[in-house]
Amino acid sequence: MKIFTKKRVVVALLLLGAGAVALAVANRNKEPKLPPLNYRVATVDTGSITHTVTATGTINPVALINVGSQVSGTVVELKADFNDRVKKGQVLLKLDPTIFNAQVGQARASLASSQASLSLAQANYDRNRQLVAQNFVSGSALDQSRRELDVARANILLAKAQVDRAQADLDNSVIRSPIDGVVIKRTIDLGQTVAASFNTPNLFQIAQDLTKMQIDTSVSEADVGALKNGLPGRFVVDAYPNREFNATMRQFRLAPNVVQNVVTYNVVLDVDNQEELLKPGMTAQVRLVVDNRPRALRIPTAALRFRLSDEELEKERKAERERQGSKQDAASTVAQAQAPDDDLALQDRSDTARVFKIYKLDARNQPKPVDVRIGLSNFRYTEIVSGDLKAGERVVTRSLAPAQGM
Repeated sequence: MKIFTKKRVVVALLLLGAGAVALAVANRNKEPKLPPLNYRVATVDTGSITHTVTATGTINPVALINVGSQVSGTVVELKADFNDRVKKGQVLLKLDPTIFNAQVGQARASLASSQASLSLAQANYDRNRQLVAQNFVSGSALDQSRRELDVARANILLAKAQVDRAQADLDNSVIRSPIDGVVIKRTIDLGQTVAASFNTPNLFQIAQDLTKMQIDTSVSEADVGALKNGLPGRFVVDAYPNREFNATMRQFRLAPNVVQNVVTYNVVLDVDNQEELLKPGMTAQVRLVVDNRPRALRIPTAALRFRLSDEELEKERKAERERQGSKQDAASTVAQAQAPDDDLALQDRSDTARVFKIYKLDARNQPKPVDVRIGLSNFRYTEIVSGDLKAGERVVTRSLAPAQGM
């Protein structure tokens, strides 16, 4: 008897479970189906946003000295070549000294002649002074001899100056390094003639220290407002595409560069080049870190550019009128008609420049407009400062299907 009772209980439980399952399936079938999602969406989240300024620049030595020549001549000795490390005062090249030695000899001979003339003028003056004292010659003769003595003394000074100049030209025929550094450029060869007429010819370029480099960049005028000295930056060069190097902004130069009505400014960054991997003249793609938000409410920047088509806007207005009713719609129309004109030209631009309209999906997968105020922004993410938007909600970034297919 107990066995039959247990079987009845089991059968009743099975029937009850099957009925519950059937009821759940029926209720699920009765739930309204959501329309297909015709938009690409992204989820609002909290994360880091970094604002950077990008620029292109050239890597140069901090100190680059052009070594030239003050005299003309033919190169007879060349003692430095590309990439040579030189010391201050080291001989780089020598010009043919034949003409300079001849000029020094001529100047010294002229000095000796002037000294002889001075001795003669001094003797004549002393003699005439004694004769004037004895009334044998007139005073004008003494004055003439004094003049000749003064001219001889002046000729001595002139001859000494000519000797110094000729000796300086001889010394300048030997070109020496003005600093300790590395020869990165040489424009002269053995046997070539150096002509120093109006412009000083550049024979060598010497970089003082290749372990300390700088990047000369051109930054757009739209980005200079966020720049300040000491900003950190990172850059890459084509020679090492898989490696990033660090830099620090050192100087913002006020002189503008205008090319085809495009204004840019030169920004100088310091680079530590202890490994000497970076070479002068390399092109650097620079990113300066202007600001950072470690935990910001953010959306994809593409969501700011999404706009509904005219057909979708009309459909949205029609659905809104159906939900609110004709009376509320009429009241809203009257209120808008009585509202004053919103002249954006008379408002502070800072109040309107950071306000955008985006679209988030409601429970029925339909885009709903939301006005938000944005903060920090880059090409990937944008910070949301205020607006009816929460983390976890979905925003529309683009349309996947044309409006007429909806």
